[in-house]
Amino acid sequence: MNIEDLRMYCVSKAHVTESFPFDQSTLVFKVADKMFALAGLERIPHAVNLKCNPDLAIELREKYPFVTGAYHMNKKHWNTIELSSGLTTDEIKKWIDHSYDLVVKSLTKKKQKELGFIK
Repeated sequence: MNIEDLRMYCVSKAHVTESFPFDQSTLVFKVADKMFALAGLERIPHAVNLKCNPDLAIELREKYPFVTGAYHMNKKHWNTIELSSGLTTDEIKKWIDHSYDLVVKSLTKKKQKELGFIK
């Protein structure tokens, strides 16, 4: 997966915004104003920081050498994944979905209902 494919997939999800809140090279994707993915555009190889269940985060780091605790993030809840690691696009999308879903589930029930995530 390249950085543009990552961007297109993230912004295709419901209620996602993209911005550069920290600097001009760190692209941040948010759902309902909460981050679920960050990509440093100047970093080579390209990588993405994704929110992750703490137990799964450890499991992924132990299994894959290209998954590490996210730089400048809470390493208990965030991983960095190199996009050129050889993972399939579907696998990376699955991890993006996991991050997005964790953030949606962390929203208040009122906010989830307001955005149409629950009825």
